[in-house]
Amino acid sequence: MTILAIDTSNYPLGVALIEDNQVLGEYITNLKKNHSVRIMPAIQTLMKDCERVPAQLTKIVVAKGPGSYTGVRIGVTIAKTLAWSLKIPLVGVSSIEIIAAGAGRHFDGYISPLIDARRGQVYTGLYEYKSGELTTVKEDRLVLSADWATSLKEVDKPILFVGNDLPLHQAVLEGTLSTQAVFAAITEHNPRPSELALLGKDKQEEDIHSFVPNYIRLAEAEAKWLEANGKILKG
Repeated sequence: MTILAIDTSNYPLGVALIEDNQVLGEYITNLKKNHSVRIMPAIQTLMKDCERVPAQLTKIVVAKGPGSYTGVRIGVTIAKTLAWSLKIPLVGVSSIEIIAAGAGRHFDGYISPLIDARRGQVYTGLYEYKSGELTTVKEDRLVLSADWATSLKEVDKPILFVGNDLPLHQAVLEGTLSTQAVFAAITEHNPRPSELALLGKDKQEEDIHSFVPNYIRLAEAEAKWLEANGKILKG
């Protein structure tokens, strides 16, 4: 089994190839650049360096959000196109789950990845490794970081916070949770595309035509349009 993983859901751009039980190659950057211009060259370079051709791929795994609306759409669109053209399965994985997988494998407690959602909000969830498997403790959500910290005071284990946007919310988390909060090292913040591939390896495949990103909330423009048109329709 040769799996191509694609993640453009946030600033980090990542692609990876895994084959059976080996990571053949992995490419990650964390730059504020246009993913639509860079993702296909990144895939082509990885495939060439690993001496693989598209016909050898057996599955595509993609980060399905939440995150940047544009970034998520780019990755999902490319993944769907590749899977459809190659006639191979497509799998979507939570962008939050990917961050948890890379940082918390050997942490004895819960893992809370954070993606900034502006206005004091974060996309987050709560995960835990059990017998080597990443499990969901609290489903992915959009929440004020202050409210999230308050809700986590009830749990009975230390919590590892991780993600490139952690510095934006660290003071709030630390102020509420004190020593219960553990903060990952900067080398653990980037989502690893090889972890994405591994997470998607045994997940059930998506229907390519109906598969859509998981934004968790509406894009601002769409929300405003619905609000405006809802008022028109009502009155």
